[in-house]
Amino acid sequence: MPIRYKSHAFVLFIALLCTFLILSGFHWLPAAPPPVQVQLLGINDFHGQLDQTRQWNKQAVGTAPVLATYLKERAATNPNTLLVQAGDMVGASAPESALLQDEPTIEILNHLGFDIGTVGNHEFDEGIPEMKRLIYGGYHEKTGYFAGADFPYVVANVIDKKTGRPILPAHFIKRVKGIPIGFIGVVTTETPQIVMPTHVENVKFTDPATAVNQEVRKLKRKGVETIVVLAHEGGTQDQNSGTINGPIAEIVPRLNDEVDVVFSGHTHTFIHGMIDGKLVVQALNYGMAFADVDLTIDRRTKDVVAKQAEVLPTYQANVEPDPEVKRIVEEAKAKVAPLINREIAKTNAAITRTDSEAGESALGNLIADAQRATMQTEFAFMNPGGIRADLPAGTITWGHLYTVQPFGNDLVKMTLTGAQIRTLLNQQFQDPSRIRILQISGLRYTYDPNRPADDRVVSIVKADGTPLDPAATYSVTVNSFLASGGDGFTVLKEGTDRTVGPTDLDALVEYVKQLPQPFGATIEGRITLEK
Repeated sequence: MPIRYKSHAFVLFIALLCTFLILSGFHWLPAAPPPVQVQLLGINDFHGQLDQTRQWNKQAVGTAPVLATYLKERAATNPNTLLVQAGDMVGASAPESALLQDEPTIEILNHLGFDIGTVGNHEFDEGIPEMKRLIYGGYHEKTGYFAGADFPYVVANVIDKKTGRPILPAHFIKRVKGIPIGFIGVVTTETPQIVMPTHVENVKFTDPATAVNQEVRKLKRKGVETIVVLAHEGGTQDQNSGTINGPIAEIVPRLNDEVDVVFSGHTHTFIHGMIDGKLVVQALNYGMAFADVDLTIDRRTKDVVAKQAEVLPTYQANVEPDPEVKRIVEEAKAKVAPLINREIAKTNAAITRTDSEAGESALGNLIADAQRATMQTEFAFMNPGGIRADLPAGTITWGHLYTVQPFGNDLVKMTLTGAQIRTLLNQQFQDPSRIRILQISGLRYTYDPNRPADDRVVSIVKADGTPLDPAATYSVTVNSFLASGGDGFTVLKEGTDRTVGPTDLDALVEYVKQLPQPFGATIEGRITLEK
């Protein structure tokens, strides 16, 4: 039976109401909620540089208190801020951090409220147990009990050989305004070649992209759509074209497209660009800069709909250092001051790591000479990666020398044949992406960069000009890192008649003491290129 309205007025009312709703833009579906603006502030390769000033664009940058001021001020602009780090926060550190087992550096990160981090190769410098002590807390005979980091560390591609599981959590989820953000950590696979091999003998380093993609699938199953990778691997960027090269440029295109951002590290460079739709940043090193990544995340899909970034230098001019971080730094410096401020010698000019075209440096010559003299051998070889700072002109303190050689490697005397020495020198070129020219003492050699990598050395002579005899044996000094095959110099594991001496630092201290003062060192043509 048809419905009959009692009044035409009711029908007119309904018609007018519909017209009003249409004209007013009424939508039956509820309005979309506004997106969430998330700010990620990141650093990498800090290396415990608590109070070291450096130059960027001819301006003073860095120190932990200045970095802290920048991070706090930028974090205050957005309540949805997370602080992240991409590895090498510790290791190869300044003495005020290193001599205290890098605990002051972790204390500063805790004070700043870091939310998440990964490990770099230098976190392995003193072995995995010490790395975990800094993360989770524990006792050390030098410093006593330490509470550890207040934030989680993640690394997906370092696998315990016994358990087959990552040594740390592979990923971690942080929630901002109810939106889950997944963080995955990975570290460079060259770590076993650049730390003491014995420190990583029980773990294996797997392909970073494969490890990340495995964790991405797990995060997706947990409903995570916004994914950030903390990758202690890097490259370089052409500042004119913007092109990013190196290992990170090879890894990122292989990452699952669900990855939104990659915080890079390891190469101590400026990187800010897009690779395969993923935003990639790296903020120099030593607290000289920080990265600010801004994400716009849809509340419904929980995915990133817009992203942008800046890499900002920490210029010291007109910046008030953070008082609390400054207090931590000053307390650390006071604890080690009696040792690091002890005067050892004087230089007549700065002695630097700056290489000649062939790869020889004045400071490398000085260190190699110190090692050869200490162990009384015919030759000495020093890895350039173990030389971490220059020597200034004027008074040289114990702290200066420690900063140059912070690893405390023992010196090792061994016997090698002339043929093995030639192999050693050719092993410098075995990996075109990681050519590392050894610093030498007691001999000279010439190489041709155009020859095959395993046969670039043209001639080798002793300091007196006598050619090296392939069949003869010679006494050689290297540090314990090289002696165990570090940096890929595997032939050194074949050395015989081994004798362990003092640390490389102690050898350098005693050597420069006995030099005529003020002393100097120069590039002498020990290494030359074939023309």
